[in-house]
Amino acid sequence: MSTPTSKEEPTRGIAGTASPAVTAAAGATASDAAAPRAFSVEGITQSVSTMRVGRGYLWGLSFAQFGLFVALLTPVFVSMSIKATELNPTSPETVVGSVLPFGALGALFANPLFGAISDRTRSRWGRRRPWMLGGVIVFVGSLAWLAFSPNVLQLTLAWVLAQVTANAVLATLTASFADNVPEFQRGKASSVIALAQNIAILAGLYLAVYLVGNLPVLFIAPGVLAIIAILVYCFVARDELPTTPVKPFSWINLISSFWTNPIKHPDFGLAWWGRFLITFGTFMFTTYRLLYMQDRIGLPQAEAVGVVAFGVLLYTVALLVSAAVSGWVSDRVQRRKVFVWGSTALTAVGLVILAHVDTVGGFYFAEIVLGFAFGIYAAIDTALIVDVLPDPERPGKDLGVINIANALPQSLAPAVGLFLLGIGGGQNYTLMLWGAGVAVILGALVILPIKSVR
Repeated sequence: MSTPTSKEEPTRGIAGTASPAVTAAAGATASDAAAPRAFSVEGITQSVSTMRVGRGYLWGLSFAQFGLFVALLTPVFVSMSIKATELNPTSPETVVGSVLPFGALGALFANPLFGAISDRTRSRWGRRRPWMLGGVIVFVGSLAWLAFSPNVLQLTLAWVLAQVTANAVLATLTASFADNVPEFQRGKASSVIALAQNIAILAGLYLAVYLVGNLPVLFIAPGVLAIIAILVYCFVARDELPTTPVKPFSWINLISSFWTNPIKHPDFGLAWWGRFLITFGTFMFTTYRLLYMQDRIGLPQAEAVGVVAFGVLLYTVALLVSAAVSGWVSDRVQRRKVFVWGSTALTAVGLVILAHVDTVGGFYFAEIVLGFAFGIYAAIDTALIVDVLPDPERPGKDLGVINIANALPQSLAPAVGLFLLGIGGGQNYTLMLWGAGVAVILGALVILPIKSVR
């Protein structure tokens, strides 16, 4: 749904820049147009949008991210482990470790593919809305299939479908963020996304506390919320069609949806590796968080769910504080890198703390450290990535490539974590968490050479 344009703000022309006529009407000069941007140097992307977004858009974006991630991450962190215990009571971790990687592979292909397809879409409803709405409806159907899967094979197939359709929604939602939010608001809007996603994790965990005995509702109810949230976002967000013509379809263009040349665009490549490594390290722990509480701390399942939920509450409170402040500070001081690499390094510290605690109190302390660190990271990293996009006319394609860095480690981390857990007789959480910490430290180091963003 289009919103009225303020007289003080330029409307967007091709590639999201102000049209010459409107720029002249606004009193801009050629030197104004040539002025350097705050966060990058000449040769990197121009802002996809130059129009300020209001509170209505930010609330809609927050609600959409919240609804989608409640539905997507509740299975990853809680309900999948409960379902695995139902299907294989003696070794649920083998079910989790074998099912989640296949779903993440589905996400790996779906995210860049649907991002690129949405870039090419021209419909009366826009180019992002059809994929967001269609994807979320099929996604909810796959959640119902997960709830009633009678065996591991069907559980795996249902999870692949869930990841494919959820990432069709996520890819187009992220591209819509790039379409709508100007550079000078990206830190704030990125903070909104971080807050919504992590509150969603907390909400999913507390939902599990109350619905631990009703698995079908635990899977399906978050999906219904996701449909409502995406509908609201589609109503408040602009989804204008570009004026540039669509290039003829070719399989080469389709295959290129999964690739952005890191040699030609080194800063984009470094940002990709930073996202990959921190996602890999954190998912190595979060995949087995509930089982960690049962095996390492020695809690029964029902109590472990409650302890994990309270730990994530502490995590989220710390995250809310750091994310709310850091996004605003980043915009004010015109810096991204120091926030991203510093918070990534602090995440590694939290993972190493977890490797050496064996009490509930120690677990809570580590969750606070991790929450504070990840709040800063999540608030700034999305803004940094949008700042270094190679092609402002195809943000869906390049953001889809970035989302491979979200999906691929989710496929690899459970398998690598399971391997490390098995060394030395099984349940080697110390080794697994040290491995996660090393991966995250490497993720901090690759941010340092980025040159186009300060």
